Amino acid sequence: MVLSQLDIGIVVVYIIGLVGLASWISRDKAGHQKDTSDYFLAGRSLPWWAVGASLIAANISAEQIIGMSGSAYAVGLAIATYEWTAAIALIIMAKFFLPIFLEKQIYTMPEFLEKRFDSRVRTVLAFFWLAVYIFVNLTTVLWLGALAISSLTGLESSYGLIILAVITLAYSLYGGLKAVAMTDIIQVVLLILGGIVVTVISLNKISDGAGVIQGFGMLMEQIPSHFDMILDKNHASYKDLPGLSVLIGGLWIAHFAYWGFNQYITQRALAAENVGEAQKGVMFAAYLKLVIPFIVVVPGIAAAILFPDLSKPDEAYPAMMSLLPVGLLGLTFAALIAAIVSSLSSMSNSISTIFTMDIFNNFSSKEHTQKDLVRVGRLASFSAMLIAVIVAKPLLGSVEEVFQAIQKYTGYFTPGILLIFVMALFWKKATSLAALVAAIGSFVLSIGIAQFFPDLPWMDRMSIVFVVSALLAVLVVVMQGFKDHPKAVNLSSINFKTSTAFNINTIIITIILVIFYTLWW
Repeated sequence: MVLSQLDIGIVVVYIIGLVGLASWISRDKAGHQKDTSDYFLAGRSLPWWAVGASLIAANISAEQIIGMSGSAYAVGLAIATYEWTAAIALIIMAKFFLPIFLEKQIYTMPEFLEKRFDSRVRTVLAFFWLAVYIFVNLTTVLWLGALAISSLTGLESSYGLIILAVITLAYSLYGGLKAVAMTDIIQVVLLILGGIVVTVISLNKISDGAGVIQGFGMLMEQIPSHFDMILDKNHASYKDLPGLSVLIGGLWIAHFAYWGFNQYITQRALAAENVGEAQKGVMFAAYLKLVIPFIVVVPGIAAAILFPDLSKPDEAYPAMMSLLPVGLLGLTFAALIAAIVSSLSSMSNSISTIFTMDIFNNFSSKEHTQKDLVRVGRLASFSAMLIAVIVAKPLLGSVEEVFQAIQKYTGYFTPGILLIFVMALFWKKATSLAALVAAIGSFVLSIGIAQFFPDLPWMDRMSIVFVVSALLAVLVVVMQGFKDHPKAVNLSSINFKTSTAFNINTIIITIILVIFYTLWW
C-alpha cells in the first residue's frame, strides 16, 4: 500500500508544524541561556495538562500501538489489562511516591538512590538504565515504527529508522524536555483522534455500515474467546497472561516499577510546578489509560476477523490502517508518527539526563558550566539515537510479538528495581548492600527460574523473585545490625494528603474498572 499525495502532504505538514512549534517553545528569552533545570526538567514549571499528556505520550508509542494491537489480534481483550490496571498504579504513584521525589528536588532516579544509599547504587543503576533504555526501549519503538512506515509506504525499514530518528532529534535535541512536554498535548490529541478513526471505520466495516455499537456487538459474537479478560490454564497465551496473576500477582510489580521509578516516565512529574499540579497531571493520565484499549486493542481484535491470514500479529494495526480513505489515512499515519516520535524524544531526553547528571558530571574530574552539561546532554541524545538505529534490525528483526517479548525480557530485572525503591522509600533500615544484593540477586534468580522452570509464567516468576529477593535483603540488613540508616527518608515530614478532587476521581476510576472486568471477566 502506498500513501496518496494528500496523505503525504498531511504528514509533511504535521512534521513541519511539530518542528516549528518545538523551535518556538524552545527559544531562549533575551539574556537567558538554558541550564540543566531548563533542559532536563523544563525549568520545573510544567502545568498539570502538560504533565498528563506527556506521561501518555511517553508511554504510548509503536510498542503499544503496533505491539499491543498485535497481541490483541492473537490473544484478545486480555492484553488491555496492561492499560486498565496501570490507571491504579498511576494513582498510587501520585499519592505515595511523588511527594517524596519532589521534596528531594532530584533530576533522576539514580540520584535519589544516592541520596538514600550511596554513590555505588546510583552508578550501578545509572549504567543499567542506560543499557535498557538504549537497547530495549529506544530500539523497540524505532523498530516497530519503522515497520509501520514500511507497511504503509513501501519504504525499506532502514529508511524508516532514519526518518524517525531525524524527526525526533529535529524537534527535541535543542529544546530538551520543555519542547517535548509542551508539544505532547498536540501529539496526544492527534493520537486519540487517529485511534478513534481506525476503531470507528473497522467496526463499521464489520457491521457492514450498521454502526460502531453493532460492529462491536458482532465482534463479541463472532470471536467471543477474544473477550476473555482472565485466561484459563488451557489458553495458548496463558504463559504471557496467567489468569488472576494479572490482577493480584506479578503484573503489579511491572506496573509499579514502570510508573513509579522509570526515569522517562517520572521525569515528567519531576518537572511539574508543584506536587498538586503533578498529581492532577497523573490523574489526567489515569483517565486516558481507560480510553487507550478502545483505540488500540479493539482494532487489533477487529483485524482478527477482517485480516485473519496475517503472517505476523504485529501486522494487524498497519493492516487496519489500509482500510482508511485518502486524507484520513494521512491523519492517522501522522498520529502514529506522533506517538512514535514523542516516545523516542522522551526516552532520548531521559538517556541524556541520566548520562549527564549521573555519570558524566559525577565521574568528570573538573567542574563544568551549565552550558557544558547541556551540550553533553545533547550529544548523549544524538549518540543514543544513532546506536538504536544501528542495532534495531539485528536485535528485533526476527521477533514475532514484540510487545510481549519486551515484557518478558524486562521481567528479569523488574522485581529488583521495584524492591530497591520500595526499601529506599519506606524502610528506614535498608542499607546500600541490601539494595545491591536485591538488584543482583533478583536478576540471577530470574535467569535461574526461567532456565529450570521454563513453563512457569513470567508474571508468576516475578512474584516469586520479588519475595525471595526481599528475604535476601532482610537477611543482609539483619547481618549488618538491623539499625536505622542515617540517610533514611523521614516519612513524617512528607505530606501525603491529596485533594478532595483527587480522592473522588480515584473512586470513579476504580468503579469504572470494576464495571469493565465484570462485563468481560
